[in-house]
Amino acid sequence: MLSYLADYEHYFGPLRLLRYLSVRAVLGAGTALCIGFLVAPWLIARFRALKFGQHYDDDRTGDLAARFDKKNTPTMGGLIIFLSVFLATVLCATPNVWVIVSLFVYTTLTAAGWRDDYLKVVHRNRDGIKSWEKIAWQSLATLVALGVLLWHPVSSEKIRELWVPFFKTAVIAHMPWWLLLVLIYLWIVGFSNAINLTDGLDGLAVGCTISVALVFAIMAYAAGNIRIADYLLISYVPGVGELAVICAALIGACMAFLWYNSHPAEVFMGDTGSLALGGLIGVMAFMIHQPFTLIIVGGVFVMEALSVIIQVGNFKYTRARYGVGRRCFLMAPIHHHFQKLGWPETKVVLRFWVLSLGFALAGLATLKIR
Repeated sequence: MLSYLADYEHYFGPLRLLRYLSVRAVLGAGTALCIGFLVAPWLIARFRALKFGQHYDDDRTGDLAARFDKKNTPTMGGLIIFLSVFLATVLCATPNVWVIVSLFVYTTLTAAGWRDDYLKVVHRNRDGIKSWEKIAWQSLATLVALGVLLWHPVSSEKIRELWVPFFKTAVIAHMPWWLLLVLIYLWIVGFSNAINLTDGLDGLAVGCTISVALVFAIMAYAAGNIRIADYLLISYVPGVGELAVICAALIGACMAFLWYNSHPAEVFMGDTGSLALGGLIGVMAFMIHQPFTLIIVGGVFVMEALSVIIQVGNFKYTRARYGVGRRCFLMAPIHHHFQKLGWPETKVVLRFWVLSLGFALAGLATLKIR
């Protein structure tokens, strides 16, 4: 919305700066950061008053709950990130189909995650929403997003292109709708669940999200600038540069949240945050034409998800074949494996942040390797 103020630069010259995407991205990050610091103390206090804390009423977490004393810490902290990102984006981004679809997916999955957390902390339903209901929410977000992208004239053709790292042109210039549906659905669902699995230690998921958002802010800016896109031999997508504002707002919001989520955490992200962040990053990666680059940039999230798949798969296979299930890791997701080895929680988080930064730089380097 601020971009429209540039039309009044003849009244106040500095307003012309709002035409620049880079300026609005910085403003978006700063706005989200400020909103986060303003709403976080109030929301945390409300969560505590309402006893919206994480409960450990079963033994599925082993001794980790007792060991790290996380019982009754307020959850649903993803609302802090959501409010900061949504309000900062509405204020600083110029509305277009890319922005609207991103916010729709983010809002829909935030609602799904909030319902899941609500059932867990208020109704003491340890499983939260049913699997079919979660799939229904994710399917709704995917179908509506894809329907809008295929209907809108600005995005209807560009969204059908499939780009992969290291190639100068689109691998598939015009994907059929069913293939596009399958891929976007896999990315939204896959990264929703991957970040959800990563969100197990104080500051782990949100810290890794910051590095991913920073890389995709750069990629969105490049994809929306015809000169930069032509120089880097990547896809030019008119208007998609506005997603850089969302990514910048996400960085600011996550920084504010990390202030309260760092060890020992005052609030947890919960499914309210993790499910929505994964879906938002997944759909933006497709619209920027960097879906496979997300696998590199979000390497920590991929690693966490694969550790669970390997653990469950190996256990079921060995139990079916030998009668006794065997585990590859002491505990999955893999960050708990290192806890079981005796690593302090802060060491696990910091080392995973280092890995996330390395993956982010590797993904960013793909822009020049064509």
